Amino acid sequence: MMTGHGDDPHAVGGLVRHIPVLLAELLEALDPKAGETIVDGTFGAGGYTTAILERGASVVAIDRDPDAIAAGQALEQQAGGRLKLVQEPFSTLDKHVESADGVVLDIGVSSMQLDQAGRGFSFRADGPLDMRMAQAGLSAADVVNTFKAGDLARIFGFLGEERHAGRIARMIEARREKRPFERTLDLADAIATHVGRAPKDKIHPATRVFQALRIFVNDELGELASALFAAERVLKPGGRLAVVTFHSLEDRIVKRFIADRADAASGSRHMPDAPARSAMKRAAIRTGAPARAGDFSIFGLPKLPAVERPGER
Repeated sequence: MMTGHGDDPHAVGGLVRHIPVLLAELLEALDPKAGETIVDGTFGAGGYTTAILERGASVVAIDRDPDAIAAGQALEQQAGGRLKLVQEPFSTLDKHVESADGVVLDIGVSSMQLDQAGRGFSFRADGPLDMRMAQAGLSAADVVNTFKAGDLARIFGFLGEERHAGRIARMIEARREKRPFERTLDLADAIATHVGRAPKDKIHPATRVFQALRIFVNDELGELASALFAAERVLKPGGRLAVVTFHSLEDRIVKRFIADRADAASGSRHMPDAPARSAMKRAAIRTGAPARAGDFSIFGLPKLPAVERPGER
């Protein structure tokens, strides 16, 4: 079910995804047809949406990044009324479509965001320590400069699976008293200097911290969980769900969601598709059972520092 497709593809500053990942596998799972409506919950550069439109289906494409929506205007005009762009988090997809024949989600940072140093997602080019997909709300700089060391350690440890989480958090707390962290390279260099890098290390010492900050700032795990519940509410019986993830925590959420609804003998909500030869891709088919209320306890997510986020319900 899970195979790698590059060294550390999920990490900020890692591989850039200009070409849609697993496009053929996702199209096979979605099987879009003329007259159908597909929700692309992660529009990005429009790769999946373009391919779905070419199959004749209509698309409701969602992205919280205003740059992605602006870049998609030309495609929307060319689609002849078959494409609707929505600038919102994908967790709200059920507010923008009443029913759908398919939902596709490609989780993580987009190539457009990585390529722009000014967005602050990558430590390979200097930029403001930002990382906000929606370009609003709490920034990565806000987190590293104001959160307690214990909270930072929990964020780095869980969301980044960083084994030096405590050491790095204490270093950040001490350093910011002298000078706050405002730039990506400043934070990356401070981590590299403090932790060091063994010859056998394949990734930059700051990779996991940057990953954790991005996931936390954008509430990516909570958004994914909410989006799965929303997809269940809008999918028609026989509707298809396809999700690509780039991190074990994300994949665990999708796996548990499908497994929780996969007992066909009891009239389940989703029936899992056959395992696909893909990198962290899961697919499911909607049955006719009523949608359940969203129960986040099935995911076993930890209690991380609470912050007020724009648009919270």
